[in-house]
Amino acid sequence: MRRRLGAALAGMLLAALAGAAEPLTIAAASDLIHSLPELNRRFVAAHPETRIEAVFGSSGNLSAQIRNGAPFHVFLAADGSDPEAVVKAGQGIPDTVTVYARGRLALWSTNPAIAVEQGMAATVATARRIAIANPEHAPYGRAARAALEFYGLWPAVQSKRVTADSVAQAAQFVLSGNADAGLVAWSLLRGPALAGVGRYQLVPENAHPALEQTAVLTRHGASHPAARAYLQFLGSAQAQEILVRHGLGGG
Repeated sequence: MRRRLGAALAGMLLAALAGAAEPLTIAAASDLIHSLPELNRRFVAAHPETRIEAVFGSSGNLSAQIRNGAPFHVFLAADGSDPEAVVKAGQGIPDTVTVYARGRLALWSTNPAIAVEQGMAATVATARRIAIANPEHAPYGRAARAALEFYGLWPAVQSKRVTADSVAQAAQFVLSGNADAGLVAWSLLRGPALAGVGRYQLVPENAHPALEQTAVLTRHGASHPAARAYLQFLGSAQAQEILVRHGLGGG
């Protein structure tokens, strides 16, 4: 009897230790590539028992993965529609949906012949190829399309459009010269790799729907001891300072 009880207790202890050791997995919009590592370091400094693993991608693709059962604990999207889809599918906790930051769209070029400071119409007229993220599943792509429609330029862009899987890939197309200009996340242009590279102009916020970056705790993450704490941390003064410094306005 004692042996069976001891074995049972040992099994429970091992299971608890295994659960505690499970990394906190975050599915993150690609405009967080530069800010999230700093956020994670700050969180781990206060929670040294936590290990964090992050996967970056377009919000729509990450949302689809979560809705199909991908075991992420926290979803940090670039807008609100994808977390809402996760909740609607029963894979997100409704009362945890939170706006944690606000993104900005920027018109950017590394080509000296493209004068982005002259505005959207002049850039579209001059550029041979213009990169945007896929509007079908990337919030920055939807914002780019809305901005181009706002200025009546969407039809003119069709023959010049280079469609990227994510906003980070759109920026890479511009950096590599595969596109003369692009509509990308301002937060990417403030990172160490792109700061001071080329020229950019922020797109007026009234030209497209607000990029209200939204977080949600997944159903899988509901049992992880650090997941809710991480969402609370995103609203802290420390986290907000990091986000704002990286070009993501406060939530």
